[in-house]
Amino acid sequence: MPANGAFLIFLTLASIAVLLFLILVVKLHAFLALLLASMALGVAAGMPPDKVLKSIQAGFGDALGFIAVVVGLGAMIGRYLEYSGGGRALADWLLERFGTERAAWAMLVAAFLVGLPIFFEVGVVILAPVVWNLARETKRSLLVYGLPMLAALTITHSLVPPHPAPAAAAQLLGGDLSRTILYGIAVSVPMAIVAGVFYGGWIARRLFIPVPAMAGAAEPAGGPTAPPIPLVIFLLVLPVVLIFGATLANLAHVPFHNAAVFLGHPFAALTITVLVALYFFGIRRGLTRDEALKLAGESLAPMGALLCIMGGGGAFKQVIVDSGVGAYLGKLLITSSISPLVVVYVIAAAMRMAQGSATVAIITAAGISAPIVKGIPGYSPDWLVLALCCGGTAFSHVNDSGFWMVNQYFGMSVPETLKSWTAMKIISSAVGLAIVLALHALIP
Repeated sequence: MPANGAFLIFLTLASIAVLLFLILVVKLHAFLALLLASMALGVAAGMPPDKVLKSIQAGFGDALGFIAVVVGLGAMIGRYLEYSGGGRALADWLLERFGTERAAWAMLVAAFLVGLPIFFEVGVVILAPVVWNLARETKRSLLVYGLPMLAALTITHSLVPPHPAPAAAAQLLGGDLSRTILYGIAVSVPMAIVAGVFYGGWIARRLFIPVPAMAGAAEPAGGPTAPPIPLVIFLLVLPVVLIFGATLANLAHVPFHNAAVFLGHPFAALTITVLVALYFFGIRRGLTRDEALKLAGESLAPMGALLCIMGGGGAFKQVIVDSGVGAYLGKLLITSSISPLVVVYVIAAAMRMAQGSATVAIITAAGISAPIVKGIPGYSPDWLVLALCCGGTAFSHVNDSGFWMVNQYFGMSVPETLKSWTAMKIISSAVGLAIVLALHALIP
């Protein structure tokens, strides 16, 4: 435990306050503000200057190593979908089937199913064009459809194995993976409904968010006839099926295991989907190969600022981690005498607030908590896992790359993102903890 742990906590909170001040008051670009806050925190915490810069470099690279490819490929898929008019056609189809008032529920169900096997970032880039077009068709706030989609994707990512964080937490705390999956799904559904649909509808009536500029033009440019709905659905489902196939292949030895795992990696699955979209939504609609490739290139132009901001969030997170505050805070909280369910929740929530990543927060908190809470009479490891995961999903603010992804994809300001996305995360987390406490009381 670092001797100056309390001072490190103070510095971390001060650096977050400075970061918010630079963005909200000084109106500094978020990317530059994140870099300045990262440097200031590292130096103030006593890290050698070269170590501070190495932490920033490592955090930036870690944040973008996966998500840059995902965002780039997702942008191409979305551009072909938008060019062809497929997104708008699917929005019309959803509205026809579910009605205007129930379209938010349709997005919740779709995102929940998509979110079970795939990462949050992949789900966002796949479903964002549908949300954009639904909002465009109905002239309603983007939050009406966006928050249900985001809630379902982020909650399943944090609570339901085989996502890495809950799977690792189940292993570290001695939980049963099959029960964790079933319980995680059961708890995730009411969390997503309350935070996504109910709170999303409430905040949307008070905060109108228009379709962002990065969504493209309102009218499709690919001709008078939109692609068939089955083809649009196939495009959206294709990466999900490939990724889910890899998940099944990892859980049980099946024929062609290596091929299934390779094709089901998000990089491969999205690349295949881009090629399908390029042909059916570009070349088959009259574009030459050069025009189709130019369309793909154009889709990457708006991604520069998004990737820089997300990398800056990763850099800030890494400096916080390397300063030692996360481990100190977790060990400090574990000595409290409150319920183990609340203890693991608070540890994971504090880790999430301090360093940004839900996956890192949940896995780190599980490692800290396991030696203390494992084997406590009357407390099932499965409930401990869920309580911890609920804490890990709680806080998403300016040091989280997901915060900036939502901020950019929805075209919101920082205050608007805090009122919508961050508030939704806090509400879903609180609902999840309440459900876990209630279920623990009924089913020890």
